[in-house]
This record gives sequence, C-alpha cells and structure tokens, in this order.
Amino acid sequence: MSIGATDIAFVGYPVTDVERARRFYEETLGLTTSALLEFDDGKWWIEYTIGSGTLAISNAWPPSGQSGPGVALEVADIEAARAHCALHDVPIAYDIMDTPVCRFFGIKDPDGNDITLHQTRQAPA
Repeated sequence: MSIGATDIAFVGYPVTDVERARRFYEETLGLTTSALLEFDDGKWWIEYTIGSGTLAISNAWPPSGQSGPGVALEVADIEAARAHCALHDVPIAYDIMDTPVCRFFGIKDPDGNDITLHQTRQAPA
C-alpha cells in the first residue's frame, strides 16, 4: 500500500533573516518570487517556482543548518553556475563532481542550509 504520492509539493528551508535570505535567493541565485505571505506578525512564507517544483523559505521555524534536508536545483550550465557563485562569494560546500549521469556542486545559503546545483547530462543519441 502507498500514500499515493505523485510529486514533491515543495522543499522548505527555514531562514533566520527574511530580507537577507530573499536577497540571496532572488538577487544572487536569480529566483523569482511566486508567492509571498505574512501569515503571522513578522512570520513569512515565500515560494519560488522552479520548473515543476517549488522551493519555500520561512522564518517560522529554526534553520536545519548542518543536518537538515537539501534541495538540488537543476541548471543549464554547471560551469557558469559555479562561476556565478564565486563572483558573489557564495560559500562552496564542495566543488564540481562528475558522475555518468550528472555534474553537481554544493553551496550554502546565508543560514548554512545546503543547496546542490545540478546539471543532468544529455543521454547519448
């Protein structure tokens, strides 16, 4: 028996400073806000739709930091993404790794949450 899950609804990251987090996700990573909700005084829920998925940030719970879940964002050009992160002094958790199916590297957001930037390799024709 299954719960009938068909997709990932969203990945949520807790943040401590909403404005700092928004600058990182919107200005540094270039994501576009798709939902913005202040659901309690000073408690925010912000969503970024990326392809068919959603990344949410909120200051309603403490950051996961070192041991929490991670999200992988698909990019078109892993080398360009790495250069962009270096240009913006984004902390690199680990550098580009190659596998037969993808290339990826890890960064940290301002609260220490892990983010993987991932490029799927094209299947041979």
